[in-house]
Formats: sequence, structure tokens, C-alpha cells
Amino acid sequence: MEMVRASGQQGVPVITVDGQAVVGFNQPQLMQLLNQARGARTKSGPRLGASIADAAAQARKRPGIPASGAYVGRVRSGSPAKQAGLRSGDVIIALGGQQVGRADDLHRLVREMPKGRDLSLTYVRNGQEQDSLVRL
Repeated sequence: MEMVRASGQQGVPVITVDGQAVVGFNQPQLMQLLNQARGARTKSGPRLGASIADAAAQARKRPGIPASGAYVGRVRSGSPAKQAGLRSGDVIIALGGQQVGRADDLHRLVREMPKGRDLSLTYVRNGQEQDSLVRL
């Protein structure tokens, strides 16, 4: 029923992208909206360059990992994370002097941090807390 209100069409395939209805899978319009949505995300701000997950979920599977923080998965070569010395298995616990309790905290902090500045980065590797600088 919601799609009928959004598009004015009934019995026709409808998809919404960023609140705009695309009727009948209008391929050109759908591709344009998807590209706009992707472009908005990629231009949104600085990136760390590593896959991140909640450390709590990883701590249940891997003994010795802190129960809070952002667990680092894959680190892309040439990324700010790689240049800061991060490795897969590290757990980020602070960025720019602010505590990181979960992956969402880190994502939010990265988005809010100024681009091109050196920031303090605190992480745990093999049970040892370490500090580094990262330039987003």
C-alpha cells in the first residue's frame, strides 16, 4: 500500500532509492539514483581503510581480545590504517583522544574528524596497548 502512495501505480514493480520511487524498474532512472547514492557515500568524509567489527563479538570467538573497542579485520594497502601500523586482529580503543567502545563509535569518529590532520590512535595488539598517529 505504501508503494502505491509513493508511485501512484498499482500492480507495477516499484523500488525506492533515497525516498524516490522508480516505477517498473526504469533502468536508466534506477542507475542514476544508485550512482548518486553511492557518490554521496564515498564523498562523505575521511576513511580509515580497514574493515571494522565490534570487538565484543570477536572476543567471544578469540580469547585474549578486549571485550570493547573496534576489531580490525582486513587493512587495505596504502590506507591511513596501514600507514598508522594497524594489522588484522588489532582492537582500536581510542581515536583522537575519544574512547571507542564499538565499531559504530569508530565509524562516527572517523566521519567527524577533520581530514588531513594527524590524530592519536590507541589500539591493543597481543594484549599490549599501543599508540600511533593516523592521518585521515
